[in-house]
Amino acid sequence: MAASDRARQAEMVALRQALNAQAKAHREALRVEHQALRSTLADLMMDENLEPSVLLRHRAAFEERFFQMCEKELTKVNNFYAEKLAEAHRRLLALEMELELASEVPKEDSSSVPRKHTRLLNTSHSHRAQHKTMCDLKLAFSELYLSLVLLQNYQNLNFMGFHKITKKHDKLFGTSRGSEWTMAYVDTSPFHTSKKNDQLIQDVESLFTAQLEGGDRQKAMKRLRVPPLGAAQSVPVWTTFRVGVYCGMTASLLVFIILTGIKSLVFHTPSALLLWPLLKLYRGGFLIIESLFLLGINNYGWRKAGVNHILIFELDPRNHLSFQHLFELAGVLAVAWCVSVLSCLYSAWLPIPLQLNPLAFYMFMLLLFINPTKTFYYKSRVWLLKLMSKVFTAPFHKVGFPDFWLADQLNSLGPVFVDIWMLSCFYCYDVNWWNPRSLFLLPAGTGYEGYRSSAVTGLIQCLPPWLRFAQCLRRYHDTGSRFPHLVNAGKYGTVFIMVALAVLCSSERDRPHYASGATVYFYLWIGAACASTIFTTTWDLKMDWGLLDRSCLENRFLREETVYPKKVYYYSAILGDVVLRISWVLNLFLAQEKHSKVVELATSTFTSLEVFRRFIWNFFRLENEHLNNCGQFRAVRDISIAPLHVDNQTALEQMMDHEDGVRNHGKSQGSRRRSKFSLKRSR
Repeated sequence: MAASDRARQAEMVALRQALNAQAKAHREALRVEHQALRSTLADLMMDENLEPSVLLRHRAAFEERFFQMCEKELTKVNNFYAEKLAEAHRRLLALEMELELASEVPKEDSSSVPRKHTRLLNTSHSHRAQHKTMCDLKLAFSELYLSLVLLQNYQNLNFMGFHKITKKHDKLFGTSRGSEWTMAYVDTSPFHTSKKNDQLIQDVESLFTAQLEGGDRQKAMKRLRVPPLGAAQSVPVWTTFRVGVYCGMTASLLVFIILTGIKSLVFHTPSALLLWPLLKLYRGGFLIIESLFLLGINNYGWRKAGVNHILIFELDPRNHLSFQHLFELAGVLAVAWCVSVLSCLYSAWLPIPLQLNPLAFYMFMLLLFINPTKTFYYKSRVWLLKLMSKVFTAPFHKVGFPDFWLADQLNSLGPVFVDIWMLSCFYCYDVNWWNPRSLFLLPAGTGYEGYRSSAVTGLIQCLPPWLRFAQCLRRYHDTGSRFPHLVNAGKYGTVFIMVALAVLCSSERDRPHYASGATVYFYLWIGAACASTIFTTTWDLKMDWGLLDRSCLENRFLREETVYPKKVYYYSAILGDVVLRISWVLNLFLAQEKHSKVVELATSTFTSLEVFRRFIWNFFRLENEHLNNCGQFRAVRDISIAPLHVDNQTALEQMMDHEDGVRNHGKSQGSRRRSKFSLKRSR
């Protein structure tokens, strides 16, 4: 009965995406047809030998064809509107029945159980079950209300589109036939004249207020209403104030750390010896903080450009993290990171052991993430934990856009996994709490040398690409499409080859009498690295970003549709992606020189640049998904009171993928159960 306990089934393409796509397709089809016919007519008018009667006939044929096109698109709009209206009405009736049944549960329980057990049963089971059911019903009603509002927007968009295209027709040809056609057909069409959608909106508001919010209309509308996509989410003033405080503190502490490091290197103070070990210990934390901060900038850019990341990530449109919240989280961790680093640099003046500072910082990060109290964005942390569990068990779950997006972020944070492994092993085997020199020591004769071996490090480096590799195989299993899923899996397979060759090369270098073998593995590794770089760069630009479209003459090397206002953004991103990909390979070549401070510094620098490259990638990957649904992901989660029958899901998805798939919805045979769709709450 509870929606959260059922397997969520994808029923149809998200309503917002379908409505916007339908309206846009109608307007675009009319515009293209109108331009083609007008250009043909203009060519005829330029012919001096053409008789006026022939020109009039061509003009009449043009108008007839244009208005036939308009009538065809108008029929599509009316059919789509009628289908969605009937579906919304069925959903409302089903929810009313579920609400009535949920209200009758306590009465049935109290009449069928002896009095002395009634109170105990209600407190232990019945009340909790009823509360959960009511919460599910509230969420289902709020999503029904959202779909009705979107359908209302669909009416307005199409009505405006028909008026604009016919008005343009009249202006170009100096006639009034377009306005006459609009008055005769559009102004009287069902999608414009029907008031059933408005009535359903009022019914939902009244029912939600009376039955689920105890008559408190203000509270009910606060839950039902959805802010527009472009509107800024209301954020408390104190949140913005805290973000400013954390940024100021972080900047001041970073300057202090830099000055301390420079002083240590110039005057050769004892803390100078700690700089390189601390670079290894704190690099992982810095990369996570950098990723969070850049994600906040991504969030701000998506909202300003109109990229619907809320729908793509299946977030609750009423309640989700804004860029201020992400900046606040990054600020808290950045201040803690800076304080921990300074505590290490000035450990000689502090009573606590030096080695305790990194451990305390990472434990603080972990506890902040997994603490069970409903504080510090509790729902968002739970959502992320569930998402990570799906990512790390990729072959056993269907892959949605948030799953693969998070796995790609983890690929850019791959060195963090190695740093966490080495940090864990250090605190398990090497640490000496009262001797700072333990930061430099390697285990000798303890039996634990294996954890530092290149083979173990290679396996850990293969973990992030394995997650994406498994997701691609799962996508192939679910869709049966070899392209792009198997090809994409091959892209991550090249990383396995590259890491394996690097491990073999490193192992051979430790055995001088096999120098020739090390050279062979080294050149093979160079070839694999170059092939992987070319493969991944081409995939980024062509598949993930949808660029390098030769057929687009207006936007050379881009695509026909773009969201961001200036073309220089796209060309700069293309150049930056290529350069950063190559620099990452160069960093792998430098990593062959062991125990070098320059290598450690280069590794840290290029790892930070890889996180920055992923930050740029995020902008254009979500833009491509927003415009084209290029990954064929269904940005929807089913909050189902009556779940979809599993046997009919495949047939239903196939019908939906057809040109008139939305019209065919509901024609699947063999199941009388209907499923409802909504957006997953995730604050």
